[in-house]
Amino acid sequence: MAQIGIVGSGIGGIAFAIRMACLGQQVHVFEANAYPGGKLAEITLDGYRFDAGPSLFTLPQLVDELFTLAGKNPREYFQYERLPEICRYFWEDGTRLNTHQDPDKTSKEIAEVLGESATNIRDYITEAGIKYNIVSDLFLDNSLHKLATWTGKKALTGYANLHRLGLFETMHTHHQKRFLNPKTAQLFDRYATYNGSDPYQTPATLSIIPHLEYNLGAYFPSGGMIEIPRSLSRLAKDLGVEFHLEEPVTNIRCAGNQVTGLDTTKGTYDFDYVASNADIRPTYDRLLPEITKPKKLLNQPKSSSGIIFYWGVNRTFDELGVHNIFFAENYKREFDAIFKTQTMDEDPTAYVHISSKVASEDAPTGCENWFVLMNAPANSGQDWDNLVAETRKNVIAKISQILGVDLEKHIVSEDYLDPRRIETRTSSSGGALYGNASNNKFAAFLRHPNYRPSIKNLYWIGGSVHPGGGIPLCLSSAKIAAKLFQENA
Repeated sequence: MAQIGIVGSGIGGIAFAIRMACLGQQVHVFEANAYPGGKLAEITLDGYRFDAGPSLFTLPQLVDELFTLAGKNPREYFQYERLPEICRYFWEDGTRLNTHQDPDKTSKEIAEVLGESATNIRDYITEAGIKYNIVSDLFLDNSLHKLATWTGKKALTGYANLHRLGLFETMHTHHQKRFLNPKTAQLFDRYATYNGSDPYQTPATLSIIPHLEYNLGAYFPSGGMIEIPRSLSRLAKDLGVEFHLEEPVTNIRCAGNQVTGLDTTKGTYDFDYVASNADIRPTYDRLLPEITKPKKLLNQPKSSSGIIFYWGVNRTFDELGVHNIFFAENYKREFDAIFKTQTMDEDPTAYVHISSKVASEDAPTGCENWFVLMNAPANSGQDWDNLVAETRKNVIAKISQILGVDLEKHIVSEDYLDPRRIETRTSSSGGALYGNASNNKFAAFLRHPNYRPSIKNLYWIGGSVHPGGGIPLCLSSAKIAAKLFQENA
């Protein structure tokens, strides 16, 4: 039985701990915070409960897989439902549009509201699934840093279909050519933000992302997103994993080029293997200061971060009444501000994502909890106090105008996150939500590997390494790292 130490208890770290425990290893997880889950956290205040991280759940089978791997019934730990309605869109000119779990219904509504061809929309959604299936087995389930990945049957299938993947045009250009109405392009452009990217720079390959919602489904866990890390950490504990909460790691010890253990604020531990679920930059800068750094990789542009308001609202809004709402306008200005100038000098009311839920456990009777997200650049020293204040004012004005209500007087409880706070609470570089940006057409190949032979017995998991950020990809990183562990053992 090997002794394994894991730095950080984000969703990838917990998943890797479960996989190692299922292989019969003794696992210890070290977490600086008082709770497991990383960015999947919660905020409670004044009778309101808010999910403080991701607001949408796709590919639930990747979570279920961990329970079945351990010989457990997933439903004894974790419940979720498929959302019949995915999203509601609001534009300032009065346009309203709902999207649904049924792709045919979505296609028909987009055709009726935005003047598109329903057949073209349906074909686009179908093609997104075809493209996803071409790349998923190759890029999402395997290490890109092994020769075998590039010489196998899956790779050959990928090579034969490269012309279909849109590597050499941007997502926005692809959508602009594909659809008649700029609002339709804008609707599908927003999926670039699912991994913190810019639709005006990122390759059209990322047009596969809508497949996850429209073909495979958008879901929501019973009890909120917080139930994902809670249920998985409970499973991990049932398998014998030991969690060391409020015990930050201060050093990953090495003898030569081989990892030997961890130092924390509370002690020194010897381990046969270590895995880092922390962001790669602080891992190298703080925990591996003597190891040669992959400077080009660490210096790549960061993904977007966010300014997020958590508002307890003392009334309900029938026109919202769904988990995800988007108030969309002026995309181009916003993405220029985030990814090109790295400031927010432009109007910061371009794009507002609200997740609201009316439930007895999340808000008082007759009230709602609002998660209000604005995309923002990663922290590089901006005047965030002023930016947060200006963003709050403009967002409230925008929503009040569209809904025809004085929103300010209905906000009775409030908290917020900005890139500084995200960086402090999660140790993510600059508060970037998805590690490095995916705007470069070669970004998928430039992510940090899940294992580097130059540092023996150290594995890398989480959103800043291959295959990327977000719940599904973090879970995939744990699966890939576990596969590499078995191959190396």
